[in-house]
Amino acid sequence: MSPRMREYFRRKLEMWRQDILDETDATLEKLRLDTAQEPDLADRAAVESERSVQLRTRDRARKLVSKIEAALQRIDDGSYGYCEETAEPISIRRLEARPIATLSVEAQERHERHERTHRDG
Repeated sequence: MSPRMREYFRRKLEMWRQDILDETDATLEKLRLDTAQEPDLADRAAVESERSVQLRTRDRARKLVSKIEAALQRIDDGSYGYCEETAEPISIRRLEARPIATLSVEAQERHERHERTHRDG
């Protein structure tokens, strides 16, 4: 991968991370401000359900940020864009679609088949 492509993916990952962090901050602020107790049990349940969804979403975002940071680290150490299993280059199309990818399409498919066969059996 050329230095220009690495820089392109670095910027893409950094912007993605910042967008997630901004959304997380907005969610936390909304949760902080929405502390009013609902007198109706159904309303209270709806509010708690929404809160639970927001917290799960925030947790997924936190995990995604750590994957983005790992991808940025791989850019720094020169291993970005190479499959962790085969050490072959990951296609630019795959990286464009999933910039945090650590496996080539073929290796990912093998991994998913392996998971399905072991989960179902």
